[in-house]
Amino acid sequence: MSVSTAFKAQIENHLKELATKDELFATTLKKENKNIDDCITYILNEVQKSGKMGFADEEIYGMAVHYYDEDDIQIGKKVSAKVVVNHSIDAPKPKKEAKQNPVQDQPKEVKKPAKPKVEKQQASLSFEFPE
Repeated sequence: MSVSTAFKAQIENHLKELATKDELFATTLKKENKNIDDCITYILNEVQKSGKMGFADEEIYGMAVHYYDEDDIQIGKKVSAKVVVNHSIDAPKPKKEAKQNPVQDQPKEVKKPAKPKVEKQQASLSFEFPE
């Protein structure tokens, strides 16, 4: 399988976080017949079968959870794919202004800098499969 370690780590981190919130899933995640590499293979095969090239994170996470829930799931053949992960971009927080010196007689007028306008992008995943 040829996917980025970042994609694999993102799926793993999500599953581990889910397991900390859900005891039943924590037990499911520890199944001996399940592993992250087969989980990724299952996801890539499901994505390829769908014919779609873009997915919301929740759709992919749902596939990962489904893989671990089902004991007799067919993962399919090893697939090589390029996965592009887009994350939300938040505007940078402005730096705090230095406090005025209380010893000064005349306070200075402090203008707050305008927040830079940065559009948020919806988190999504896109896939490319070699022919």
